[in-house]
Amino acid sequence: MNISIICVGKLKEKYLKQGIDEYVKRLSGYAKVEIIEVPDEKAPENLSDQEMEQVKQKEGERILAKISDDTYVIALAIEGKMKSSEELAESLDKLATYGKSKMAFVIGGSLGLSKQVMQRADEALSFSKMTFPHQLMRLILLEQVYRAFRINRGEPYHK
Repeated sequence: MNISIICVGKLKEKYLKQGIDEYVKRLSGYAKVEIIEVPDEKAPENLSDQEMEQVKQKEGERILAKISDDTYVIALAIEGKMKSSEELAESLDKLATYGKSKMAFVIGGSLGLSKQVMQRADEALSFSKMTFPHQLMRLILLEQVYRAFRINRGEPYHK
């Protein structure tokens, strides 16, 4: 399985890079994982609703340019469906079973994802009603994908 994590913005925090590198390494036994960063759109603090939509649209165009037609897309969004670790594992297992070998998880920028990205997504996944920094979300996502593979293989994992 080929898994892409498409994210807006560069990761600067060393401690997050180390954690992400660790999970990418752990996942290498299960899947090919690629992290794709697209530039975030520079924007002032106080944006109008229209300006926010323009920022999300520009970031969305960059995201969509990285997604091929045969990729199953899971957008991370607060309004998405919440799943347990076991339910995520089951979803990934079903996708693999039905020949979806290319998968992309999409993490938006600080303003979220554009309507176009949400329309392209095959599903929307929420990790919580809380808002997390999108850089930290990469680490949380990778840990859960790793956990899903462990669950699906019947290997022990921390409960």
